Formats: sequence, C-alpha cells, structure tokens
Amino acid sequence: MMIKCKEASWLISASLDRPLTLAEQVRLSMHLLMCGNCKNFSQQMAQLRAIARQVGNGE
Repeated sequence: MMIKCKEASWLISASLDRPLTLAEQVRLSMHLLMCGNCKNFSQQMAQLRAIARQVGNGE
C-alpha cells in the first residue's frame, strides 16, 4: 500500500528518534522511490542530524 507524503514525513521524523519497523522501512522506501519532494526532505533531515551531532561534539 502506497503511503501519502504526510505519513512519509512523519516516518522520516520518527526515524530520527527510533528505529523504524521493517514494515515502516519498506513503506517509506517505496514512497521515497516515487516522491522527489519527500526524498529531498529525508536528505535534508539527515544533513541536519549530522550537523547537530557535530555541534554537539564541539566540532
């Protein structure tokens, strides 16, 4: 079942706080293959997370 962008963005955000279940990972991966906007959002969140970790480590 295809998920909508709202659920995809929720899963992207949730993945920053906890591991996604296998079902969530599959649904999100399928959505990201089809949706460039959500793929960009996912990449931006990953970049923000990396920057936050660097700042937190005093780099």
